[in-house]
Amino acid sequence: MNFYEHTIIARQDTSPAELKQLTEKYSKIIEKNEGEIVKTENWGLLNLSYLIKKNRKGSYIHFKIKGNGKVIEQLEKNESIDKKLLRHLTVKVKNFDLETNYFSKKEDVEKTPKKERN
Repeated sequence: MNFYEHTIIARQDTSPAELKQLTEKYSKIIEKNEGEIVKTENWGLLNLSYLIKKNRKGSYIHFKIKGNGKVIEQLEKNESIDKKLLRHLTVKVKNFDLETNYFSKKEDVEKTPKKERN
């Protein structure tokens, strides 16, 4: 069983309902091919480094997946023909970091008290 981190970028004009449908669609593909979703994160609408198909922003969805190469092959096959997606990326990792949420809003993160210096 391999561990993968898989990120998709949807067009900036994709509605929240359509993003939920995309998440469900690709979750079903993963489960259908004997994969397991450990965690799904919606990173929200972020600026792109450069224009991609005339889009300046994209909605990011990130999956942490346990599975074999067949799962990733099927995912990428379906994503390459999906008109709502701009890009996708899969990275094979040794283990998952389930603690850190890199794209959470600053208000959502619990503020830790500052240590007083003597």
